[in-house]
Amino acid sequence: MKIDKRKIGTKYSPLIIPEIGINHNGSLDRAISIADSAIKSGAEIIKHQTHIYDEEMSLEAKKIIPGNSRKNIYQIIKNSQLSYEDEKKLCNYIRSKKKIFISTPFCKKAVDRLMSFNVPAFKIGSGECNNYPLVEYIAKKRKPIILSTGMNTMQSISKSVKILKKYKIDFVLLHCTNLYPTPSHLVKLNAINQMKQKFKTSMIGLSDHTKDIYACLASVALGAVIIEKHFVDSKKIKGPDVSCSMDPDDLKALIEGSKVIHNSVQGDKLPAKEEKVTMNFAFASVSTTSTIKKGDKFSEENIFPIRPSNGSFKIKDYHKLIGKVAKRDLKKGIQLKLKDVY
Repeated sequence: MKIDKRKIGTKYSPLIIPEIGINHNGSLDRAISIADSAIKSGAEIIKHQTHIYDEEMSLEAKKIIPGNSRKNIYQIIKNSQLSYEDEKKLCNYIRSKKKIFISTPFCKKAVDRLMSFNVPAFKIGSGECNNYPLVEYIAKKRKPIILSTGMNTMQSISKSVKILKKYKIDFVLLHCTNLYPTPSHLVKLNAINQMKQKFKTSMIGLSDHTKDIYACLASVALGAVIIEKHFVDSKKIKGPDVSCSMDPDDLKALIEGSKVIHNSVQGDKLPAKEEKVTMNFAFASVSTTSTIKKGDKFSEENIFPIRPSNGSFKIKDYHKLIGKVAKRDLKKGIQLKLKDVY
């Protein structure tokens, strides 16, 4: 799978996606500042959220107060969305820095807006994972899709996967827990392996809402190909998702750490050819452990495998030597040679 020119898969370091989300509080200047900070920290891609409050929510949303806020969700989104013109400016700014812009739409008009920006891929949030009409509307655009799966069961995810396969869409599924922030015992990283097995794909990643980057790094060892996490240029500012956001130092550490861990999990349980220099001194060969006279029999009391390994008799030869006879006097601490044994 590719987003723009960025290849995604188990052969490549995980794609780290810093999400601006709505941490800009509706300000284009703040959105650009946050994006700039992520880019300077090494981001390849920036993700936004494309909200059109009166299209994505009914008026009943005014009665719903999220667990991490005192305001209703209708007011939060209304105050945090960017206009068409401002979001286009944000998109163009990110592209001017040679970085990739993608976003999460929450309604059909948001999808259409992003299509007018010619985004290279769509992100579908966990809340829309089971909104199958919207999933299908996005799938019909024939762009790669990143699908978060928080709050959903394998059964409800399967229905969206079926839609994506129907339209032959390249996709990555992100395991996610939608608590802001998420305590460690509810991260449930084993779901990554369960989703791989269930959907017979290695294209699984993590959308993380914890306070730190530990779960993100751990997911790399489990094969996560994409890691998405909210981002803010400073944790001192106020914003809807600051409590579960990473800052520039976190992002730098996550990018570097994910590369190191990805490299570290490659390969099978076999000796590396580079270990030969260590094998030479770390492995053993049969040597004398006490003085031996000519004609004495070799026993467990006078020979044993000890370092280094460059002797004539290796560990596999040890038991075969027990009971054989010394051809000459041998001092303690020398490797046995073929000429020493009858």
